[in-house]
Amino acid sequence: MAEGGAALEVIDRKFGAMTHGSAALEVLYDQCRWAEGPVWFGDGNYLVWSDIPNDRLLRWIPDVGVAPFRAPSNYINGNTRDREGRLISCSHGARAVLRTELDGTVTTLVDRYQGKRLNSPNDVVVKSDGTIWFTDPTYGILTDYEGYKSDQEQDGCYVYRFDPANGALTVVADDFAKPNGLAFSADESILYVSDTGRSHNPDVPAYIRKFAVNGDRLTNPDIFAHIDSGLPDGFRLDTDGNIWTSAGPNVNVYDPAGGLLGRIRTGQSTSNVTFGGPRRNRLFITSSQYLMSIYVGATGLQRP
Repeated sequence: MAEGGAALEVIDRKFGAMTHGSAALEVLYDQCRWAEGPVWFGDGNYLVWSDIPNDRLLRWIPDVGVAPFRAPSNYINGNTRDREGRLISCSHGARAVLRTELDGTVTTLVDRYQGKRLNSPNDVVVKSDGTIWFTDPTYGILTDYEGYKSDQEQDGCYVYRFDPANGALTVVADDFAKPNGLAFSADESILYVSDTGRSHNPDVPAYIRKFAVNGDRLTNPDIFAHIDSGLPDGFRLDTDGNIWTSAGPNVNVYDPAGGLLGRIRTGQSTSNVTFGGPRRNRLFITSSQYLMSIYVGATGLQRP
């Protein structure tokens, strides 16, 4: 595993101002089976993330350490928060998008499309209007390791928009092999979505695509960046519009035009990232069995 300054690989000199050469890549926890879905709770000063095969959510608190957050979790993968601070989660086990209410109870928001069960919701973001956008590949129903092996009921793997105000669920993109990570630009005019279908089909390109957001529709699809190593499982943006994404044993960082600026080498199969800490300048990384972090020179676009 890369440690200290050796974790950084500068490709464009802009990356030097976005990172700290002296900042160490820290291991915060090393006992997961497959770590995923980190989400920062700024109001509580802690991080929650998923350990999918162990069917649990964990919480890391600075200067305290790690403790269970929820177990069993029903094989939760991706997490975010809505505008009221409630935890929104993608459950492989329930094949649903769940919401944890402020009193701790769990509400199933959506688990079917046109009367058929969803595949296994994977990653999720919440727009400023309260709508919930999520991806629905089949990873959670392929085996009993990260969910329950089950038949696929949907005709494909889609990107959805769910409106909790009226319960409407619509498909906004239907041409992905396995849609996975997603994130909005700062002004929400662009939605970035990754495809990780190469995990099961070598002919599927590993890339992040971008779409123009027009109300409840996505238009003008385009390729943002091809990933040179591994898969773009999950990613987040900083306040300058750069994308920090998983890429095999690295976190790759791309500028808003899709140019590769540099890498953080984790040495493990990296799944996801999020920004956190009081100044949103600490990058938290889920990578294989690890939760890691590194301080950076960028500021995370915390959404919400």
